[in-house]
Amino acid sequence: MGWRSVIITQHAKMTYSTRMMIVQTRDGINQIPIDDINLLLVSTTQAVISSALISKLAQNQTKVIFVDDKDEPVTETVNYYPKTRSSSKLKQQFSWPSERKESLWTEIVNQKITNQIMILANYGLDIAPVQTELDQLEVNDATNREAVAARKYFLTLFSPNFVRRDQNVINAALDYGYAILLSSFSREIVASGYLTYLGIHHHSDENQFNLSSDLMEPFRPFVDYWVKAHENIQDLTPDIKYGLVELLSLEIKFNGEKTLLTNAINRYAHDCLNYMSNVHSELPKMEMGLVNEVPNNALNDNV
Repeated sequence: MGWRSVIITQHAKMTYSTRMMIVQTRDGINQIPIDDINLLLVSTTQAVISSALISKLAQNQTKVIFVDDKDEPVTETVNYYPKTRSSSKLKQQFSWPSERKESLWTEIVNQKITNQIMILANYGLDIAPVQTELDQLEVNDATNREAVAARKYFLTLFSPNFVRRDQNVINAALDYGYAILLSSFSREIVASGYLTYLGIHHHSDENQFNLSSDLMEPFRPFVDYWVKAHENIQDLTPDIKYGLVELLSLEIKFNGEKTLLTNAINRYAHDCLNYMSNVHSELPKMEMGLVNEVPNNALNDNV
């Protein structure tokens, strides 16, 4: 498993040779060690990739994401047989106790709303409406405070007229960032030997990433944090997309320590999975905080 995010934004041919990804573009040839690549985002429909390269990236547990003709993430690679997958783990997942599902989902919603309040406070915005919903949170979020809090949160964060489902550049940026997060969680789940289909709360037959959707919830506000800082953008340019991918390298506080967002995702996901499979008896800690008031991820450096 690598550490680099690689983004392809122009016409290119990607092949494999001696543990290297070879990228040929009009500007020349670049070689990147396979072992270094954590995420490959093919952010263009004008690229060609060899089956040999896809196979080697899969063996390295590298997530590969492709976009459609609107430059929106549309599909990604998912390994069939990770080395860690076993029948015993799958049996555990199919029989995860309802009590643990409810306890973990309650904590996930609690931390998500707490993080939303943190983002609002960071930008000097009114936290009271969202705090009210957090104060009313019940076990398993029986009254769906998550949805009510989210609506109030977005209206406060962006504008009183903001509608999450509208087609605009802010929503496009949010969706793009969330897609990167979802992919990161799917990678951790699959690498740990579990199925992304079986969630603890999400259970749609049309969503093959129900568990990823569950676990990622507390991390969504970090995408919101970045988009808010760049809310005057006019279009979802390659630089904006690069910034959203590089958000995985954002330094945050996680359980009292400074770490990169991607490392926090790794630790948090494994703690949640271990709790559900009774490896750990206590709910995982998931305290999060900001290090910088304004995200400083570069907007002018893409492949």
